[in-house]
Amino acid sequence: MEFLNIPLSRFLTMFGRLGHMIANRYYPPDISYALDRGYLSYVIETIEMAYVGALFGIILSIPISWCASFNVTPSRRFAYPIARFIIMISRSVHEMIWAMLFVIIIGFGTFPGVLALTMFSIGFAGKLFSEEIEAINSGQVEAIRATGANPFQLLIYAVLPQVRVAWTGISIYTWDSAFRAATVVGYFGAGGMGWYLKQTVEQLETLRVSAILLSIIALVIVSEVVSAWARNKISKQ
Repeated sequence: MEFLNIPLSRFLTMFGRLGHMIANRYYPPDISYALDRGYLSYVIETIEMAYVGALFGIILSIPISWCASFNVTPSRRFAYPIARFIIMISRSVHEMIWAMLFVIIIGFGTFPGVLALTMFSIGFAGKLFSEEIEAINSGQVEAIRATGANPFQLLIYAVLPQVRVAWTGISIYTWDSAFRAATVVGYFGAGGMGWYLKQTVEQLETLRVSAILLSIIALVIVSEVVSAWARNKISKQ
């Protein structure tokens, strides 16, 4: 602890100070503000942004993961390293950084938020998709390939039947993760609930800040329940 310069005495008393601050500055939350029609429209905007961003990311992840899988890639010399590089870049840059970059390039609004979540989903789903492809039974792939099938037919008849269930679960989890990210990317100008959060934080409206945070927590819980239900339904198929 001395090497890391962590004062244990301050750490042990931190929770008391935190509780005192919440009780005096953030309680009671301004629930009426979170139920305002204007704010609720931003909640819907956040859900739409997460859905579209995850959808685009998942769709783009399919060909990228196909090329990034060493056992089925059309070209191990060109397609494989390029696809791996795209996934690596998407994963290396945090979604908040993507949001800031796209806001700088495009401007404020939900469009840069959608692009940021798309890049996040490509990095997230693309890696998991490619790992599932690389774990498939190669015997079926070789059997279909021996019939003279082209790469697209190989994907449809040899790969997809083996990864369909896993990819569906990954897609649901990708949307769940994208939704959590969508609740805060607006803080950097990418629209949605995060934009309201930024305004209230900068204006020191702490009771409204606590109401927004509670609404974010509630929405994340709902998305977690829905995604868990969907994954259970898929696992029983």
